Parts: sequence; C-alpha cells; structure tokens
Amino acid sequence: MKLGIVGLPNVGKSTLFNAITSAGAEASNYPFCTIEPNVGMVTVPDERLRVLHDMYQSKKTIYTTIEFYDIAGLVRGASKGEGLGNKFLGHIREVAAIVHVVRCFDDPNVVHVDGVTNPASDIETINLELIFSDLELLQRRLDKAVKMLKGDKSIQAEIDFLNKIKGALEEGKPIRALDLDDTEKGFVAGLDLLTAKPVIYAANIAEAEVGNEGDNAYTAQVRAIAEAEGARVVVVSAKVEAELAELDEDERQVFMQELGLKESGLDKLVKTSYVLLDLISFLTAGEPEVRAWTVRRGAKAPEAAGKIHSDFERGFIRAETISYENLIACGSLPAAREKGLVRSEGKEYIVKDGDVIHFLFNV
Repeated sequence: MKLGIVGLPNVGKSTLFNAITSAGAEASNYPFCTIEPNVGMVTVPDERLRVLHDMYQSKKTIYTTIEFYDIAGLVRGASKGEGLGNKFLGHIREVAAIVHVVRCFDDPNVVHVDGVTNPASDIETINLELIFSDLELLQRRLDKAVKMLKGDKSIQAEIDFLNKIKGALEEGKPIRALDLDDTEKGFVAGLDLLTAKPVIYAANIAEAEVGNEGDNAYTAQVRAIAEAEGARVVVVSAKVEAELAELDEDERQVFMQELGLKESGLDKLVKTSYVLLDLISFLTAGEPEVRAWTVRRGAKAPEAAGKIHSDFERGFIRAETISYENLIACGSLPAAREKGLVRSEGKEYIVKDGDVIHFLFNV
C-alpha cells in the first residue's frame, strides 16, 4: 500500500515523513526543499504478531508494510506547471490514498507560503489544483466520447455521466465528495482522477497543544471540510513525532505518557488508512514464521490465499481458520482443535480481521 504525503510548502510534511519513516528526508524552512518524492517503508504495528511469535516460538516475525511518499510541495498554478506542479501531480497518481498535511499552528519563525496560517485556504489551494487537473483529463475524455457518439448512440450514457462529474468539479467539489452508486464508482475508478482518491487530513498542531488533541479554530476548519467531503482527520504534531523518533522504546513510552499521548502519529495514520481504504489483516502462524497479510474487507478465502502465492489461490481447497482471540484464549492450536474452534472454510468464506488461517491447496 502506498500513501502520498502532500501539502503546501513548509506545513511540516517532510518533518512528519522523517519522523514516521526515519528515512531522513531533508526538512528545511524554504519552499521546494523536496523535489523528487522521498520514499519510506514502515511496518504496520500489530501487537498480535508479537503474541503469536511467543506462542509458536517462531524464527521470524513479518509485519505488513506501508510505503509513504513525501511528495514535493504544491503552490497555486501547479496544474499549469507552476512550481513543481507537473511532477507533483504525476506522483500523486501513483498512490492509493493521500495524506494531506495541513498547518494548524502559528510560528513566526516558520515561513508560510501565503504569509498567514489558514487551513481552509491551504486545503482549497491543493484541492483546486487537483480539480483543474481532473477537469483537463475529463475534457479530453469527453471530446473523445463525443466523436465516438456519431457512430454509437450507446455512448450517450457515458457522456451524460462525464458531464455530471465535470459539473461537480466546476463547482469546486472533489469527486470523493459525490454520492455515487457502485456502477458509477467503478467507472470513476477507471478514469484515474486525482480528486477521487481517498484523503486523510493530518492536522499538524503545535507541541504545546498535543495534550488537548489540538482542539482549536484551525483544526475545527479541517474537521468541517473533511466531514463535508467524506475524508478522515488525524491530529498530529510533526515536531513531537520527530522527537519521539529519536528515542528508544522505553523513553518513547515515558515521553508519550508525559504528553498524554495514547498512540503515536504513525499508529493513528495506519489505523485511519486501513479504515479509509477498507482493509483488514489476516494472520498466518507457525514455527518458521508468523506474518500479517493485508486484504480488502469482504475478500473471500481464495483471494486471501492469493496474497501468499498465486498457486494458493489457483489450487485452493479449503482454509483452516480460527479467530486470533479464540486461539490466544485456548493457549495453543491443538487445544483449540479439541474445543472445536478451528473451522474448515470453503471458497465462499469471507475473511475477517484477525483470522489465523492455514490454507490447503493442490496444483
């Protein structure tokens, strides 16, 4: 899974990226410090794997991962090539979801590209540039469809829908904010529109406001916008996350307790991204390794098996399945079998988050 971290210059996105990935992207107080996207791979925190590792005395523990892309800062006119606009827009197309970092703090020592802190305006700037880019793409698609219409009247439904979403964009509405049915969503998915991508707004607050979850006028603006367009909000302090990244685990826990933090910014982003993208994790466990695998919610057993290897899906026979909670409560797989808690599931079984699965296959 790839998440793109975006935002206006100097909102704290590279600082946040550095903190959650420890990748060392340059973070400086001037625009366009980031040009090519920095890429950082992070493991998805999952306490269940540690417990299963201890139960099976596994040789390896493999967590699922997320790739974070720190994408160049954007300015007005990016859709027309201003700043690093064309590169910025191209890089966004490669990610599954957007983490839009929004400045929600005042600091005279950190230059704001527009000279004043205004989250609503900052969000509008980036949304408009993405909208302009989508409008250009839609117009080309419409022109092509109109030419095809001369010889194929069935194309009229496509033209009508393209005009519908074009009209919404012209009103300043991102595609993700529209109420579309499943058929329309499927069609939009094939258009590669930037404003159709799901968004997490990362409200970057001052260190002094961490204890109260950053409830201020700035974060209120972000939450209102997110609610209107079906996006999610995570409140973080990039500065605090940077400080946490420099500590060992014990020191980190003490510092978080002192600040009143229950979880890190990375944990928040991971959990929110899984909800936003409708993903779950199933687990495999044994003496060689324990491992987490990510699938879409609603995936059936053969599809989940295919995440491990295509042969598992092609030759799927059945899935021996037990919930993580039942396995831990029993203390071992043999004990769970004795209680009849290990189930044999077929091709129509819908995998649930936390399922511990052993796949049987034949090719």
